[in-house]
Amino acid sequence: MASSSLVLPSISLRRSSISTSMGFKNEIPRISIKNLDRGGRVFMSIAVGAQTTVVDDARFKDYKPSCAFLFPGQGAQGVGMGVEAQKVPAAAELYKRANDIMGFDLLDVCINGPKEKLDSTVLSQPAIYVTSLAAVEVLRARDGGQGIIDSVDVTCGLSLGEYTALAFAGAFSFEDGLKLVKLRGEAMQDAADAAKSAMVSIIGLDSEKVQQLCDAANQEVDEENKVQIANFLCPGNYAVSGGLKGIEAVEAKAKSFKARMTVRLAVAGAFHTSFMDPAVSRLEAALASTELRTPRIPVISNVDAKPHADPDTIKEILARQVTSPVQWETTVKTLLTKGVEKCFELGPGKVIAGIVKRVDKSADIENIGA
Repeated sequence: MASSSLVLPSISLRRSSISTSMGFKNEIPRISIKNLDRGGRVFMSIAVGAQTTVVDDARFKDYKPSCAFLFPGQGAQGVGMGVEAQKVPAAAELYKRANDIMGFDLLDVCINGPKEKLDSTVLSQPAIYVTSLAAVEVLRARDGGQGIIDSVDVTCGLSLGEYTALAFAGAFSFEDGLKLVKLRGEAMQDAADAAKSAMVSIIGLDSEKVQQLCDAANQEVDEENKVQIANFLCPGNYAVSGGLKGIEAVEAKAKSFKARMTVRLAVAGAFHTSFMDPAVSRLEAALASTELRTPRIPVISNVDAKPHADPDTIKEILARQVTSPVQWETTVKTLLTKGVEKCFELGPGKVIAGIVKRVDKSADIENIGA
């Protein structure tokens, strides 16, 4: 685990003990935002008489990963997920707790579908969040599983998976995370319904060529149909988002740019672009009313591929995440460059494992499903 940069004064501080739903206990001082310097670094302070305790948002900057948990995003869902979780009481319990928030039997949709219902943005996001955290409990119940969980010193998730990672790291409770994910899915669906937009994966090109393809398509459409790279996934696989006519232009031109193939994604609309602007204010309001704590381990952001410690900064980044390109390729490369030895993908599907292997064939990654 990354060493803490929290410097305590030499007098006793009253602390609040917080138990997260994932079984971790974290003692943290009550903190408040003090200032934001010109370099964009956030500092928090606790006044204790004449002394102050300062926590830098960049406290995890020099993290040295050895074992990482990676959580999937939308698209990893599949009918039948959640079956394995029912064999582990702690995992099965998460679905029961989810029902109170969702207002219906989420497990039934996960196991029985129908696929069209499970694939919808408003359902797939909560379903993946719960199933991914259920996978943590499945691993915990395995011989040596608790030891693996205890050894995790960095975590991250692809788009939606960032919320799962934050819940695992104790930044917010299981319930609060699910409420945010539920609202996020609804807000993104509503934003998608407001305009004709789409996403497409471009297979077989590097990011520079994909950008050139986007530029060529944008020359043929109006401003409302512009496209951009939305997901930097891994070498040879980049997702483009934008207006429907722009996406169609990308698909028509892809072969002339030597793309191997294009795959239209089964999502509601142009995620991770300005098309999602209407969702931001709703997310900001929900995040503002959510208790969010400093993660106990680094959680890598999709927006800038860096870990953050300050709760207010994390909230701001989560709101921006829906309109910002996903920097997943940079995240995976950084973990590998920093020397991570073992990765686990927790949740439905094996999308993350495939991406990691595309970045480095020798990478050690294991999938834990539920």
